[in-house]
Amino acid sequence: MPLQGANQRPRKAGGAPGNRPIFLTVEPCAGQTIEGLVASVAIGDWGQLDQRETGYRRDVVTPFVEHQLTEAGDVHLYAVESRNHKKSDEKTPILLSYLDVVVQGYLREFGREGVTRFFQTTDGWDTPIKDDRATPYYPRHQKLSKEELRLTDDWLLEFSANVLPLQDP
Repeated sequence: MPLQGANQRPRKAGGAPGNRPIFLTVEPCAGQTIEGLVASVAIGDWGQLDQRETGYRRDVVTPFVEHQLTEAGDVHLYAVESRNHKKSDEKTPILLSYLDVVVQGYLREFGREGVTRFFQTTDGWDTPIKDDRATPYYPRHQKLSKEELRLTDDWLLEFSANVLPLQDP
């Protein structure tokens, strides 16, 4: 599902407690397109998803989305409000286990070219990244193949990302 006029950026959700790690958000960006998936949400079940995505706002983006669904309702996405963006530091890094899951998803859904587009349409690679692979902090972490890990590592090297060793939280 291409989303027109947007890019991705690592941000800490405003109002997030303490040293909550950084997650990706979507921001307007004229002339750029990002990829994502459309998942159906049963009528009335938005509350549970809204609760899981606390710290984000839910936006209707239907006019900006290209898809082949014949009976789709409004398309929503969750984003951090720009006024709530917090500058990241070593206390609020991106978790590498989270980034690995994102890259794995892009690889499975859009192939290597999709991973390339993900990295090229995501700003903010100067945000610190905490290497928590050995002891993942991200609650929905996944098992990745050596190839998938290498793919993430190669792109982080390409962007000279600041990958920090894991220390006690």
